[in-house]
Amino acid sequence: MDQEDLTPGEIPPAPANDDAAAAAATADPRDAEIADLKDKLLRALAETENVRRRGAKDREDMAKFAVSGFARDMVKIAEDLHRAVDSASAGASDALIEGVRLTEKELLATLERHGIKRVDPKPGEKFNHDLHEAMFEVPTDAQEPGTIVQVMEAGYTIHDRLLRPARVGVAKSAGGQTRIDTQA
Repeated sequence: MDQEDLTPGEIPPAPANDDAAAAAATADPRDAEIADLKDKLLRALAETENVRRRGAKDREDMAKFAVSGFARDMVKIAEDLHRAVDSASAGASDALIEGVRLTEKELLATLERHGIKRVDPKPGEKFNHDLHEAMFEVPTDAQEPGTIVQVMEAGYTIHDRLLRPARVGVAKSAGGQTRIDTQA
């Protein structure tokens, strides 16, 4: 096969001769340059595709998480409404309590429509360091060590990213040894 019969970018077949040194000496220097330029082109194309994908992911994350600060402030308001209902005195108007409860429910539904979900652990659940923050430990044999005993404050996520951890009390053995599962 002659060099003139090759299409651009095509590498000529290796010589049938077993002597590699002789083949390298007779090889056209343009072939090495073509191979080098082809390699550089493929690497540049791959890098361009990686930059494009990274930029698309960054834009997507920015769109999802740009409102995190605002969401944290709204979560505080939702918690204040929840505390208002829980601490309403017996003399408070039932209509007022129901109004605050409905306002809280609507606020939580609106937050959920925008990807903000409440993390509301229950006593007895395993402590999960990815979603919970241990505020204190309670020595007890009534519950398995490393489980939630009390929930101080619910947590929230935004599009599967933690916005605020749930603040909880965790059981520890009455003997004083703590075994919190950090591999959850």
